Amino acid sequence: MAENPVKWLFLILASCLCFAFVLSESNLLIKKTYIVQMHKSAMPASFSSPLEWYSSKLKSVMSDTQSEGEGDGENRIIYSYQNAFHGVAAQLTEEEAERLKQEDGVVAILPETKYELHTTRSPMFLGLEPEESTSIWSQKLADHDVIVGVLDTGIWPESASFNDTGMTPVPAHWKGTCETGRGFQKHHCNRKIVGARVFYRGYEAATGKINEKNEYKSPRDQDGHGTHTAATVAGSPVRGANLLGYAYGTARGMAPGARIAAYKVCWTGGCFSSDVLSAVDRAVGDGVNVLSISLGGGASSYSHDSLAIATFGAMEMGVFVSCSAGNGGPDPVSLTNVSPWITTVGASTMDRDFPGSVKLGSGRTISGVSLYKGRRLLQANKQYPLVYMGSNSSSPNPSSLCLEGTLDPHVVSGKIVICDRGINPRVQKGQVVKDAGGVGMILTNTAANGEELVADCHLLPAVAVGEMEGKAIKHYALTNGKPTATLAFLGTRLGVRPSPVVAAFSSRGPNFLTLEILKPDVVAPGVNILAAWTGELGPSSLPTDHRRVRFNILSGTSMSCPHVSGIAALIKARHPDWSPAAVKSALMTTAYVHDNIHNPLQDSSTAAASTPYDHGAGHINPLKALDPGLIYDISAQDYFEFLCTQKLTAMQLKAFSKHSNMSCHHNTLATPGDLNYPAISVVFPEDTAISTLTLHRTVTNVGPPASHYHVVVSPFKGVTIKVEPKTLNFTRRNQKLSYKISFTRKSPQTMPEFGGLVWKDGVHKVRSPIAITWLPPF
Repeated sequence: MAENPVKWLFLILASCLCFAFVLSESNLLIKKTYIVQMHKSAMPASFSSPLEWYSSKLKSVMSDTQSEGEGDGENRIIYSYQNAFHGVAAQLTEEEAERLKQEDGVVAILPETKYELHTTRSPMFLGLEPEESTSIWSQKLADHDVIVGVLDTGIWPESASFNDTGMTPVPAHWKGTCETGRGFQKHHCNRKIVGARVFYRGYEAATGKINEKNEYKSPRDQDGHGTHTAATVAGSPVRGANLLGYAYGTARGMAPGARIAAYKVCWTGGCFSSDVLSAVDRAVGDGVNVLSISLGGGASSYSHDSLAIATFGAMEMGVFVSCSAGNGGPDPVSLTNVSPWITTVGASTMDRDFPGSVKLGSGRTISGVSLYKGRRLLQANKQYPLVYMGSNSSSPNPSSLCLEGTLDPHVVSGKIVICDRGINPRVQKGQVVKDAGGVGMILTNTAANGEELVADCHLLPAVAVGEMEGKAIKHYALTNGKPTATLAFLGTRLGVRPSPVVAAFSSRGPNFLTLEILKPDVVAPGVNILAAWTGELGPSSLPTDHRRVRFNILSGTSMSCPHVSGIAALIKARHPDWSPAAVKSALMTTAYVHDNIHNPLQDSSTAAASTPYDHGAGHINPLKALDPGLIYDISAQDYFEFLCTQKLTAMQLKAFSKHSNMSCHHNTLATPGDLNYPAISVVFPEDTAISTLTLHRTVTNVGPPASHYHVVVSPFKGVTIKVEPKTLNFTRRNQKLSYKISFTRKSPQTMPEFGGLVWKDGVHKVRSPIAITWLPPF
């Protein structure tokens, strides 16, 4: 009898193995999207076009089991790239991709990557709109047309922010077009929106066909994110802009004279790298001057990052690229988009907030924030029952998080409910409370958010409070026999001090891909930003929100990135001959590192001073960036020399040397720290025999012809610093002078040290942040 169970077990195992074999076999036949980079110069003369050659390569590796009609390699091609990148995005099986890697002329094969979005006072806060003067705009910056390409969720063309009244005709050099589709026609483009394109082939290959009844398969933006970022970059002035009465004033972009080209690459299910790559490639071909990209994926090596490779090509063509740093803060090493040729932007607060208050039955009043404006208001002189579904435990549970279906209406009906942040969207928690019959919500930060407060346009009366105050409210609710509270909403407050403050959610360094390149580069306003909005969604973005607004308030590094893109457009308008590196240098060396009460910039997550790992070179200062005095310029060959120090193979380097004449010279850049970057990061190895490290920099005079600078350097505990020469005497404009900085070990530290180097001429202060790290770093 004992044999039968053994036989059955054997049969079951054999069946499982057989099934697993069949499954693995079928997996090998599943086609996925791969980005195939080709070395264009390797194309044989027998081919009439690159596309014909690419198709031939694909056909040569296609499996014998291919379905009928796939005999031509061109049928597998989703996109062909030809400007910032050479190659195709194609549908291949894993086996075909492996075979293709061995083919001549194939530089790299990268699997499809999914990116996520990094989600009107700012012009005045940044000094672009002095209350008594508009002199910045009176200097005919529009003499040089600047076009900003915005890669995002599309655009809502009816917004007043995209009004083209008074704008000159679209420049003749512009090669872009206005693609049409459901809800978007040719007339939706104008002198402000000069181009609109859609990219969805990679998305559809990965997720299936877009449901055109639920989603616009056109440049029209139903998400709102793209409209918000485009308006922040270059929106026309709109008087009386507000969100339900909050943040009332004139809303306008950083560069209201610039043009916008919208490239829709993000859909309901995300943004796919083959589509993003095609948009970058197309934008460069169309003739954009600036690319604004408020999205990103996980950090990966330079040679495996398709966005890094594509933006390298854009930089070669003179296009400035601004990308969001990510919303992974306050965790260290959470940055995305860290390539040195990209300007990586973190987020900070402004001097405006939206106060709300919680008054407890104990008589204590606690400050918070809210953008609630609805018919349902709580009476200020009446106390409402208060309930918290969690416990004294530090770890939240589903009920304390107010996840969908976790609140018992019998318990919460008629009460103000305390909800912990985490898991589901903040505004959705309020919807859960509302559905269960609650009359209000107190949204409490957890340790992950600290004391940073982000205002939301809630669907019921709700106030957000910091972690410490949240703990006090929860303690009161759990220990008092009959806890009560009421909520009040106090409108818009200006002149908040201290500000700016580095946002807790803003992704942090160090840049572990290359410690010698300090990232992020700068921070810019990214908290509670008012800008144009889609007419398709309510301000909370929830389907249950039937309110419609012309402007919305959002937070994220997605919002800080377009601030920098717009300022870059201003700089390009003033200095059309400047390289992308020169524009970045101007932004970085003029950034400030003290707030409006003259203290070092704070980190919102700790309330302590932030460091260059949090704020980079500092907070952008647009007016000073227009006249930086000196710039640190970097050519495409310089960036390539930097890649030569990164232990890439010859084939991986070819991914960046699309032009066959680019090769490693080795004698021009001894270490990655010698890249002529505006920030200085020194990494001391474990080998104590290396006592001195010397870095080299070259500055270009873009100020008065006769300019005389002297250097000032912060003191450090761990090293002594020597700068040679200590003065730079320029005799003409665009003259270049070099200096070297030597760092000698004195007392190695267990933690990184930070400071700065400043060149001064009495008018300009050209500042470089300095970070000194001893390996192992932590």
